[in-house]
Amino acid sequence: MESEQELGRRDARSSLRSAQSKPENWWHIKLFSGMINDIRRRTPYYWSDWKDAWDYRVVPATVYMYFANILPALAFSLDMFAKTDQSFGVNEVLLASVLASVVFSLFAAQPLVIVGVTGPITVFNYTVYDIITPRGTNYFAFMCWIGIWSLIMHWILAITNSCNGLKYVTRFSCDIFGFYVAFIYLQKGIQVLDRQWEVSDASAYQSIAIALLVLMVAYLCGTIGQSTLFQRHVRKFIEDYGTPLTVIFFTGFAHIGRLGTISLLTLPTSKAFFPTTDRGWFIHFWDINVGDVFLAIPFAVLLTILFWFDHNVSSLIAQGTEFPLRKPAGFHWDLWLLGLTTGVAGLLGIPFPNGLIPQAPFHTTSLCVTRTVSDSEDESNKGHTKRVVDHVVEQRLSNLAQGLLTLGTMTGPLLIVLHLIPQAVLAGLFFVMGIQALEANGITAKLLFLAKDKHLTSRSDPLMRIDRRRAIWVFVGLELIGFGATFAITQTIAAIGFPVFILLYIPLRTWGLPKWFTMKELSILDAPTASPFTMESVGGNHGEVIETSTTGAGAPMPGFGTDEVLDESDEAERGEAGSMKNAKDKEAARADEGTSQGASIRRSSFRAPDDIEMEIMPK
Repeated sequence: MESEQELGRRDARSSLRSAQSKPENWWHIKLFSGMINDIRRRTPYYWSDWKDAWDYRVVPATVYMYFANILPALAFSLDMFAKTDQSFGVNEVLLASVLASVVFSLFAAQPLVIVGVTGPITVFNYTVYDIITPRGTNYFAFMCWIGIWSLIMHWILAITNSCNGLKYVTRFSCDIFGFYVAFIYLQKGIQVLDRQWEVSDASAYQSIAIALLVLMVAYLCGTIGQSTLFQRHVRKFIEDYGTPLTVIFFTGFAHIGRLGTISLLTLPTSKAFFPTTDRGWFIHFWDINVGDVFLAIPFAVLLTILFWFDHNVSSLIAQGTEFPLRKPAGFHWDLWLLGLTTGVAGLLGIPFPNGLIPQAPFHTTSLCVTRTVSDSEDESNKGHTKRVVDHVVEQRLSNLAQGLLTLGTMTGPLLIVLHLIPQAVLAGLFFVMGIQALEANGITAKLLFLAKDKHLTSRSDPLMRIDRRRAIWVFVGLELIGFGATFAITQTIAAIGFPVFILLYIPLRTWGLPKWFTMKELSILDAPTASPFTMESVGGNHGEVIETSTTGAGAPMPGFGTDEVLDESDEAERGEAGSMKNAKDKEAARADEGTSQGASIRRSSFRAPDDIEMEIMPK
């Protein structure tokens, strides 16, 4: 089997040849070529996807993603339980998460992407229920036909290489969608708390207090992990396990002393491994009028549009330029798998799973092995440090393990434990994930920049290089308009059509914005979501080409610059990376290799062959 270095050389040479070849007309579609190429690129890494899982980072990532995936999904099940006359409950949501995690961890070309039940599909399910059930239509049979039609559409899109359109998707559209999802989490948290008044005022006020405490404690745990407080092992334990322990603690906290005398709403559960309603797991999809079979087609079209955008954006953000990934991606093949899980979910009568935001990028972040570096060699400034990502533990086990843990949750004893979790704890977790998603969003970063005193803003901020401050305001204004329109649509009966508006923003960004913004402004305000290496599956990013260069020296890897010095008081922040000496040895080895072979890596996540340098040049 080829080594990963040899595979990297071959992939980069393939990219170079494809970039230099004459582009074909858009109507010349090579059916199945995208899927076949995805499989060819990813298959040689399949064994290493399991071998590389022998790393400590997989353990906290699995635990964190189990809670980060299952608890919001269960909270979403409350919405569907209440608004679909108990058609969907806890077991349906759990089984959907299990189906997605097993299929994508075993067979996907992008196993880092977490797939499960999202807020948008929750809105889709109860909106369809409101439209269809007054007509007397069998709801589960109708949803099954939506899944079957959507399966066909997904497969057509995968076969015809539709994911090549992702080359036009930049941070502009991704930030709008991420901003929307973050606010959905905050909105759902508020709605969960609003339900507590159904019990009593005391229950509502106690639930608000518990939700805010969960928010503060869980957020504080993440802040400590990013700080210089305590010893390394202590702060890493707090960061890795703080959120799960917070959920466990406040579940018991609600039952302590006089707090236990106040009745709180908890998760409604059902019999282990059985559907919530009195039915079997297999849907009788033939128990429906022929007219309703075809009526399901427009709903399937909207679902397919939602999943094409939502899942692919989740994949792009989970494999963003900030992550130095070393293994190739495969969007076309994963879209085919998504169609398969959509059809199977319809036949089982469970919510349709798709890529999760913010869980997917959170998963990649939890697998990052980082190092602490000092900003200065000056001993007096030793406390001025920052963390840089050394590498990502790319493997399949954490996704599979969290799915198997979710399957275990469907057993009787664990369902009893779930029934003890107050809904207020889930509301607090919604707030945590919503705020964390907002913090990592580009819209938030630009709004904070505009709110600062520009005389006290660091000159190193990239936005300071933009001469027209008005350009930043216009760019952010367009993003907020997109977010506002999307959010407003979801509050109406037309909620199932909300992804259409965001899709319209893609051509606006590609061909509209360059007419008013300069290229310099757009290069600072916006950027490709993923690196050329990740985007090789879809033909690269729009407006970028790969060219050869004969210069021998290249940019250093992140964290290995000549101006950065390892903080000797800290070893690698995550994983099994060694001490400062080992890190320096690694740096020296890379420098020697680059010098002797003339190799250069201009982007940390783009792998170049040894005999050429790959540069990313604007057209």
